[in-house]
Amino acid sequence: MGKKQDTNEESEYGEAAQYDPTFRGPIKDRGCTDIICCILFMAVILGYIVVGILAWLYGDPRHVLYPRNSTGWFCGIGPNKGRSNLLYFDILQCATSLNIMATALKGFQCPTTQVCVETCPDDFFAVGIDKYLPGVKPKDVFNQSLCVPSINLENTALVSPNLMCLPDVQELANIPSYFSQIPGLPSSVNDTANLIKNGTGDLVNGFNAKEVGVRIFEDFASAWPWILIGLLIAMLVSMLFLLLLRFTAPVMVWVLIVGVLGAGAYGIWHCYWEYDRYKNDAASITDIGFTTNFNVYLQVQETWLAFLIIISVVEAILLLTLIFLRTRILIAISLIQESSKAIGYMMSSLLYPLVTFVLVLVCVAYWGATALYLATSGNPIYRVVALNSTMNDACRNISGTEDCDPQNFTSSSYPGCPSASCIFIKYNDEGLFQRNLFNLQIYNAVAFLWCVNFVIALGQCTLAGAFASYYWAFTKPDDIPMFPVTGSFIRTLRYHVGSLAFGSLILTLVQIVRIILEYIDHKTKDAQNAVARFILCCLKCCFWCLEKFIKFLNRNAYIMIAIYGKNFCVSAKNAFSLLMRNVIRVVVLDKVTDLLLFFGKLLVVGGVGVLSFFFFSGRILLPGSTFHSETLNYYWMPIITVVFGSYLIAHGFFSVYNMCVDTLFLCFLEDLERNDGSLQKPYFMSKNLMKILNKSNKAPKGGKK
Repeated sequence: MGKKQDTNEESEYGEAAQYDPTFRGPIKDRGCTDIICCILFMAVILGYIVVGILAWLYGDPRHVLYPRNSTGWFCGIGPNKGRSNLLYFDILQCATSLNIMATALKGFQCPTTQVCVETCPDDFFAVGIDKYLPGVKPKDVFNQSLCVPSINLENTALVSPNLMCLPDVQELANIPSYFSQIPGLPSSVNDTANLIKNGTGDLVNGFNAKEVGVRIFEDFASAWPWILIGLLIAMLVSMLFLLLLRFTAPVMVWVLIVGVLGAGAYGIWHCYWEYDRYKNDAASITDIGFTTNFNVYLQVQETWLAFLIIISVVEAILLLTLIFLRTRILIAISLIQESSKAIGYMMSSLLYPLVTFVLVLVCVAYWGATALYLATSGNPIYRVVALNSTMNDACRNISGTEDCDPQNFTSSSYPGCPSASCIFIKYNDEGLFQRNLFNLQIYNAVAFLWCVNFVIALGQCTLAGAFASYYWAFTKPDDIPMFPVTGSFIRTLRYHVGSLAFGSLILTLVQIVRIILEYIDHKTKDAQNAVARFILCCLKCCFWCLEKFIKFLNRNAYIMIAIYGKNFCVSAKNAFSLLMRNVIRVVVLDKVTDLLLFFGKLLVVGGVGVLSFFFFSGRILLPGSTFHSETLNYYWMPIITVVFGSYLIAHGFFSVYNMCVDTLFLCFLEDLERNDGSLQKPYFMSKNLMKILNKSNKAPKGGKK
């Protein structure tokens, strides 16, 4: 019966690999694969470079890096060098519902005068009544640095309501008294003055984010050496954990398995105890019915009986799985130990994630810069707008369609409307390049995803080739080639760019569909009914599963490409068939590896995080150290940085280890199908694996077994 099942599996998922006397690891005599996809990828890269050049020629990132004042000059550069802050004369105009609607409909900026200043005023002020008395000069009342550049207080003899300056008098607290000096004003004016005072204070308090950012920067400036030490500890712990797995993997796996079974046993006991506790209660779940107070259900006997049955069934399944799959668990443990040994012989493989990180960082930086330059392509368009259209008929007649130059604009050209201003409307969208900016942004995003997926695929294929050369070395470590990681990297770039681009393209297309679905869901969330939400949820779930499956298939296809040098489709087919012929071993190895790596990440991130918490919170004091936790404004920021950095470091190290396990596993399955332990076809697996499988290599006559 078992033989018949094996035959059916071979017919359904392909024939087992045949013995090849010339095969000794990754094939060196290979040719280029998937040339068409390689050419397409190169063409996309060249187009990506052209898009970046065009964006650089037409774009001006100063539009988003520096604010503009009312005259169109950038703050912080050029004539306004040293004045990098933008001051809004009446910031309340930016927050009214009327102006928000105008901004949304017309694209207008905040309708108030804006001036570049060195530092924004941090005090409230008002002009006293006595400042308007005859003989008072404007330069004695107003601050020149807070005026529109076209106004010179030295030559201004009259202070009018249209003078675009801010007073330099710190007398906000006396605003109500100023109003009270004017006879005939109703009490509501004083109430309004107090409201302005309180409301403006609340508004300005919302701009304390910059102060918080400065404090956080100060914390990083004083704690960065200790942050680096924390990250170094995370790196050392991650490396030590991986290298010691060859000795500790069996103990750790069985301890975790026993821990899970023990937790299940405790759950069974606790549920029975609760069941027995409510055994004599008259209340039944049918008497309670449906209620949102779930604590009521925990006081009913039937609830604990259901929990008891569920946990007992799960515990029984786990025990039966452990009994029947114990050999496969031992194989998984042995492969994990062998992976740790392989990494010990190839320590340079632990540094390869740095290469992947740098390449991904380059892709992200290029994408961000290109998107920024594309977004600022085209010259800004300025038009004449009345900042206060309710002042008079002359202001209402300004339609906002007349172009203007903010650097040469004067409101005197519009008599009767002193509030007429020249403000930014939008960027020029005319011309072939500007009309296709959206399409170029789409191209930028798609090319970015393809490049990032290609970089990840390059790393996986490189590591797979290096670890495969370790497995297929009959005498370890003597038969391991020199510089296996470098040799695999060069071999991958020389022959298999097309195959990696092919697999990356498939994954990119699925990711694009997922992005589109998320965009549709976000835009139509308020208009969806239950059926639409259900359909979108199903589609997102299906494509999420599809993306996971393609990543799994690509990963194993790259391993086969690194070993045999065949194209992507053949390699993916062979890898999938090989895994399906050993599907139970695949599941067991995957879960055991995930369990170990999860425990490792928890150990690294949790351990380093707890250590950093005790250090940065001042609970651990180092003798002779000049650093004190009292010098930090927010001690939790260095802790968050260390924890996040530790996770990235652990993920980088463990990704190498995970790739090593997957590569050795595929090689192990190939070894079982190709060889039989005879003199002509000896096994390449370790002695521990042969011992678990009750297999051995026959020794030549007169030799050792």
